Amino acid sequence: MTKKLYMSMGIDEKVYDFCNEIWNGLEERFDKIRKVSEFNQAKVLKAMQDNKVSEACLLGTTGYGYNDIGRDKLEAVYASIFHTEDALVRPQITCGTHALALALMSNLRPGDELLAPAGKPYDTLEEVIGIRPSKGSLAEYGVTYRQVDLFEDGSFDYESIKKAINDKTKLVAIQRSKGYQTRPTFSVEKIGELISFVKGIKSDVIVMVDNCYGEFVETIEPSDVGADMVVGSLIKNPGGGLAPIGGYIAGKKECVENAAYRLTSPGLGKEVGASLGILPQFYQGLFLSPNVTASALMGAIFAANIYEKLGFSVLPNGIEERYDIIQAITFNDPKLLTSFCEGIQYAAPVDSYVTPEPWDMPGYDSQVIMAAGAFVSGSSIELSADGPLREPYSVFFQGGLTWQHAKFGIMKTLAVMYEKGLVTLTN
Repeated sequence: MTKKLYMSMGIDEKVYDFCNEIWNGLEERFDKIRKVSEFNQAKVLKAMQDNKVSEACLLGTTGYGYNDIGRDKLEAVYASIFHTEDALVRPQITCGTHALALALMSNLRPGDELLAPAGKPYDTLEEVIGIRPSKGSLAEYGVTYRQVDLFEDGSFDYESIKKAINDKTKLVAIQRSKGYQTRPTFSVEKIGELISFVKGIKSDVIVMVDNCYGEFVETIEPSDVGADMVVGSLIKNPGGGLAPIGGYIAGKKECVENAAYRLTSPGLGKEVGASLGILPQFYQGLFLSPNVTASALMGAIFAANIYEKLGFSVLPNGIEERYDIIQAITFNDPKLLTSFCEGIQYAAPVDSYVTPEPWDMPGYDSQVIMAAGAFVSGSSIELSADGPLREPYSVFFQGGLTWQHAKFGIMKTLAVMYEKGLVTLTN
């Protein structure tokens, strides 16, 4: 019955059989993911129980947001989950880039230097830092930037990192996920090794980890291995697909307080900022997040195994351990890149009838094609895919609120390519 239904939704029988054969061999991998999800679900539940989340926490506030019990309690829950001294979790933080910019700009001062020891950060941070000139960048405020590229195999260049750290080095920023690069995502263990190395050279340096796409993938977070701040977006993993906006910064109390004063105003900090009636989505999304993240991981593994069998370069490959929800597939052909995104869009519950087109997005230096027929606009924990229209024409696939939807979305990408004659299927 399922096969017939999928065929009525545009999945060719050969595509279905090809994908189903691969799916049948993944149960052992999926079982490991479910076990991690169970641990993280218990961790989230314990944090909510220990902090005595009540029905009153779901009510929210307007105006100044003074005495917002639910907002303050949610931040305590995040601090418990990430094992940090404090947390800032606000709808006033508009996106992941905003959260990262907030963490950087609030903890750096003129004359300080920012070090990126894992190569160039994600495209949208280039203007924040000032790599690409932009109004209000860190460079305009006299914050300098230094970068150490990774070795070709994606490992850290410790010798060059040691040389790069100097008296001006105030903050070290580590991007956990690959962004639009075809390099490995770092495990929490590897991040911990880098943090230990950096702090062994300069103990008072602040280490910030861009945690986007990595939350709840492992049983520990970067804050468990020495990160002073972990930063992310609520329309990615921790929002569970329900948070309509928002970001978080969890970490040392001073770092979080600095961010709060930057977000609102000196003298106000965390005391203001109304939750505006969306706390139920924040709490429930967080509660669902471990399971939603597991579904996205299963979808990523499914995609890797399918496209690897078709002969494409995939990162991570079909059997590697996963440290974020993103699956990169390199096509070396813009037609394949756009066709993949079309398939994701056609598999969406919202706007499935439209065809995505590359466009000049703010914050990027080349055209980007994005597919995301999501309930929350731009939510990349929902089934989505995107990629810059530049060589080697790689697509970055992520999300899926349910494993079943992620599975269908991947099948649909292959169906579009097969219909166009861009791929050949052999069992």
